[in-house]
Amino acid sequence: MHKQGTAKGPPQIVDAQRYEALVQHIRDYAILMLDVDGYVISWNEGAQAIHGHAAKEIIGQHFSKFYPPQALAANLPRHELEVAAAVGRYEEEGWRLRKDGSQFWANVVITRMLDERGQVIGFSKITRDLSERRKQDLLLRESEERFRLLVGSVRDYAIFMLDPTGHVQTWNAGAEFIKGYSAEEIIGSHFSRFYPPEAVQRGLPETELRGATLQGRWEDEGWRVRKDGSRFWANVIISAVRNPAGQLVGFSKITRNLTERRRHEDALRDSEERFRLLVDGVTEYAIVLLDEEGFVTSWNAGAERIKGYKASEIIGSHLSHFYPSEAVLANKPWEDLATTRAQGRLTDEGWRLRKDGTLFWANNVMTALKTREGRPYGFANVTQDLTQRRHAETLAETAQRMHEFIAMLAHELRNPLAPIRNAVALMGRKGLQDPTLESMRQTIDRQSLLLTRLLDELLDVNRIARGQFSVEHECIDVRDVIVRAVETSRPLIETRKHNLEVVVPEQPLPVMGDVVRLTQALVNLLNNAAKYTPVGGKIQLRASLRGAEIELRVADNGKGIAPDMLEKVFDLFVQVEPFSSTALGGLGVGLALVRRVVELHGGSVTARSAGLGFGCEFTVRLPLSTEGLRAVSPEALSPVPSHRLRVLVVDDNHDAADSLSLLIGSMGQDVFTAYDGESALAAAHGFRPDVVLLDIGMPHMSGYEVAQSLREIGAEQPAVLVAITGWGQDADRERATAAGFRYHFVKPIGEAVLRTILEEIAVARRG
Repeated sequence: MHKQGTAKGPPQIVDAQRYEALVQHIRDYAILMLDVDGYVISWNEGAQAIHGHAAKEIIGQHFSKFYPPQALAANLPRHELEVAAAVGRYEEEGWRLRKDGSQFWANVVITRMLDERGQVIGFSKITRDLSERRKQDLLLRESEERFRLLVGSVRDYAIFMLDPTGHVQTWNAGAEFIKGYSAEEIIGSHFSRFYPPEAVQRGLPETELRGATLQGRWEDEGWRVRKDGSRFWANVIISAVRNPAGQLVGFSKITRNLTERRRHEDALRDSEERFRLLVDGVTEYAIVLLDEEGFVTSWNAGAERIKGYKASEIIGSHLSHFYPSEAVLANKPWEDLATTRAQGRLTDEGWRLRKDGTLFWANNVMTALKTREGRPYGFANVTQDLTQRRHAETLAETAQRMHEFIAMLAHELRNPLAPIRNAVALMGRKGLQDPTLESMRQTIDRQSLLLTRLLDELLDVNRIARGQFSVEHECIDVRDVIVRAVETSRPLIETRKHNLEVVVPEQPLPVMGDVVRLTQALVNLLNNAAKYTPVGGKIQLRASLRGAEIELRVADNGKGIAPDMLEKVFDLFVQVEPFSSTALGGLGVGLALVRRVVELHGGSVTARSAGLGFGCEFTVRLPLSTEGLRAVSPEALSPVPSHRLRVLVVDDNHDAADSLSLLIGSMGQDVFTAYDGESALAAAHGFRPDVVLLDIGMPHMSGYEVAQSLREIGAEQPAVLVAITGWGQDADRERATAAGFRYHFVKPIGEAVLRTILEEIAVARRG
């Protein structure tokens, strides 16, 4: 632009000067002139404000300086001048550059300038910064899109639009969920389709549209119809939608399914009506009404007295509130509701919980409630506190059993022990010159002392109930226990003329335990077999090493045990045939002591029988002692595997994995260690193991899953899978076998056992 001067001279010159000054000082528009080639020849204050360049910095520069690289690559500046030169004007919106390199959204108008002959002599270029408007437009579009997505994804409300005549125009996910129609099925249909026939007949849809039109909004609650013909109770809001000119363009309709709320309201009214039939003053029974899901809806005075809660504290809480935590974890409250719902009534007794946390023994009668139409709406639960009665019954039962126990104890043990001890003492004073007789006397002395100790322990059976029964722990050989037990039980076995077979391995069977207690347990099992096996029967005692456990099996071909007694025989004072004429007596505590002794050694004992008349077998499992294995002489260990193996050790416990790997490495084997399932599978592809020692209980990927994946690798000679786990029940062993494991051992696995299985695998691989 020309420099602004004094407005003097001819009128046309004065007007030109004023126009130039006006253009020069405009700041909202960048107004500049270009020559025919696009070079800047004038620059106003607006151009400097928008583009950031001063006039001296930009005059003489090509106007393409304002275009971003992508526009230059598209040759946009040249195109704009060509269009303006050809048609007189070019307008567009797009990104342009400021001096500082930042971009702004611009509206650009380029107009050609002609001389008297109509020849193009240059261009005027007007640029406006529309960045803020574009930002607002984008925000508006984003807001509209978010709103559309929000409405479309809402499932709790049916939100849709109607045209002025009531035909459906839009349909959201909530509408499909509540009413059952897809958008393709319903758009274009009249909204009266959702109304019951009686509502349509009385003109309710038209009434609602008319009310919304006149008042702007209409709200109603009533029955509506789903696609499948079922009805639901709905809250409906219809709002008139008008354009800026006030013309009605349609209606918005929001529908909410309130069937559940109405059901609760109906149930509450039914509850109140029926509750009036009950005597609220009853205090001996807790009478409580529940809704269909088991939540408390009413509470009487008896419930407050028995359970301790006021109505205001408990109404709205679930039935599970009154069950002990173990019952809740076992899903008993919900099972009781399901049983009552299916059977109509449930009666049971069990422990229930008061507000103060104490337990009481309750008799509960739960009844399913239904409306006159047969629709279920909840439950009635009547509870009686029977704690005192139960205590009295328990005390009486315990006293009776204790009385019988003491009577049997005196008869069974004290009478024979007194003369035995006296006779042994007398023989000791007299002296027995025969070494055999003296040895027998010592045996009798030792065994009678053991029986005396057992008597003292049996008289204090309360220690078992209180968990105060204990054992000593030292490294012992189970073979010594077997010798002692057989020696103790042999007189009874021989008296009954049984054939006793004892199978014991040659290698030591070390455990950390109490030799006397374990002998006591094994004697009880042998005596039990002798007593309940007919004369001349067979008894078998087998000891074996099963991985990291020692297994003792006492089997007979005697009377057997009924299936419902297999677990009960381990309870105190329980006898299979207490009044049988063929029974040889007993206190009913032997098997209870066996289980307690074995469990205190970290083991387990189970009973198995095909039923009465088919004999039975008791299995004792004891953990093998690591210390005991270290004490075994080198000759007793299996040799180092003769064939070098590749062994993959997998365990998420790093210490366990590393120590086992070191032990295997010391045997001359190739070892690779992995600490999770994914690493194990990755290693298996390159390492190609012969043996995989695999932990089962690993996070993210269990040993069973790793085993499955290893089998899918499809190696020419698949690796032998060995489970090394803390889970040692029969079900765990069966599952491991089904998963493809050849061996299953409970942690820790001993060196001797490890050498044995590696040698077995080495021999198989070599063969």
